Parts: sequence; C-alpha cells; structure tokens
Amino acid sequence: MATAPIKHITSVDNPQFKLLKKIAGSSRERRKLGQTLLDGVHLLEALADTRGELSLLALRAGAETAPEIAQCVTRFSDTPMIVLSDALFDALSPVEHPTGILGLMPIPQPARHRHDCCVLLENIQDPGNLGSILRTAAAAGADAVYLSPGCAEAWSPKALRAGMGAHFALAIHEQQDLAGLADQFDTVFATSLAATQSIYASDLTGKVAFVFGNEGAGLSPALLAAATRPITIPMPGKIESLNVAAAVAVCLFERVRQRQLLLKPV
Repeated sequence: MATAPIKHITSVDNPQFKLLKKIAGSSRERRKLGQTLLDGVHLLEALADTRGELSLLALRAGAETAPEIAQCVTRFSDTPMIVLSDALFDALSPVEHPTGILGLMPIPQPARHRHDCCVLLENIQDPGNLGSILRTAAAAGADAVYLSPGCAEAWSPKALRAGMGAHFALAIHEQQDLAGLADQFDTVFATSLAATQSIYASDLTGKVAFVFGNEGAGLSPALLAAATRPITIPMPGKIESLNVAAAVAVCLFERVRQRQLLLKPV
C-alpha cells in the first residue's frame, strides 16, 4: 500500500473533498486548475504504464482490500492517498457503479514538435465520440491530436472513459487555431464529399496530417482551404456519409496498411 499517510474524510466541508468536487463537475475548474480525475483501475493502470504521475489517490472506504485496487495502489506508492466515505466518493465518481478508486492527475501540456502523423479535429462536440477518436488515433500510431476551440473537452471524465487510456499515448493540444497550424505539415488530407481523389489512391505513407470536422457542418471553409489534399472515402452503399469516428478509423488504418506494405520484403 501507499507509504504516505492516509487521511480519512467523511465531511462535505473538507477542503480537499470540495476541491475534488469542483474538478469532477466543472470543465471550467479543470482547465483553471490544470487537473482532472481518472476513474477506475483501467485508466490508472494505463497511466502507470506510461510512467505518468498522480497528485492524489482517492479510495472509497473499504476498497483498499480489493486485490485489483490494492495492486493498482502499489504502482503509485509515492502518491498521497485519502479514503472517502461511501457518500463522498459516490458524489465524485462519474459512473453509476464506481470501482472505488480515483486519481487526481495534472493535465499534460505537451510541447509541439514535428510528428509523423497528426489528427486535427474541428468542432467535435460529443465527448464520447471524441474519446473514441482518440482511442483510434492512438491504436493507429498517430503522434498528436489538435483540437479546435469548438471541440469537447479532451480531459473530461466521459472523454477519458471512451479513450480507455489513449490520452496517455498522444500529445493532445486543445484550443488550437487549426487553419493556422495546417501550413506546418507537409501534407494535410481533408475528407470531403466534393473531393474526386479516393483515399485508397492517395499516398499516406509520409509525414501527414488528417483534418476532420463536425458531422453536421463539416469543415469550415478556412480549414478546408488550408488542406493540401482533399480526399473522399468511397461509399458504394446508399449512405451518404460516415460517423466522424468511423471516418477517422478508415483514414488512419489505410495509412497503417500502406506503411506495412512498404515494410514487406520484395
């Protein structure tokens, strides 16, 4: 178990609990304080796998005896830990059936550098959808994701749950001017129904960026103009468009396929 002293908290007036409550319930507070809450063993283990650190561990009373949670706690042995009463813990957890462990984590502020593969997201407003996109980007080997000011909060509890640890494998840049960023990349692909070139006829093997927009509005004219390669995803069926998370998966894994072909011996 943790070597730091363990504090037991039962009062809603406790300053530490009140701070956690603010962070749990407010994107404004998360951004202001630069911290977020990770709920559950899976996210905490994913953070530990990347050597990430926590500011605080919060356990539900009695949860420390569960083997899975006890094992997780050992991976953060230098992190201060508190134990909350059932009612206080449940007030913090974003899920209906909490596992009994939360971690307070500083939100990373990654430095910009040249990447092999980036995803630029404009006005993706559903946090669950955003988390799914981040998970796909991480699985496909993307390096970084840039989000416009109109995007959902990347480090919200819902986006974190949907990402399932993907956040810790990516450099995530929020509140970005995407049109201004586009000229920093060698090739910027933008999916567009008006495009004539298929993604499958495009060379995706170099250093590239992909831009994706809100499903209803699509890309803004400024961002579409900043893209160097408009492409289309062929859809021979009777549906005109894809969910943005599906479009991201098609594009990124087509790049994976093309790069694997380059590695095959002749």
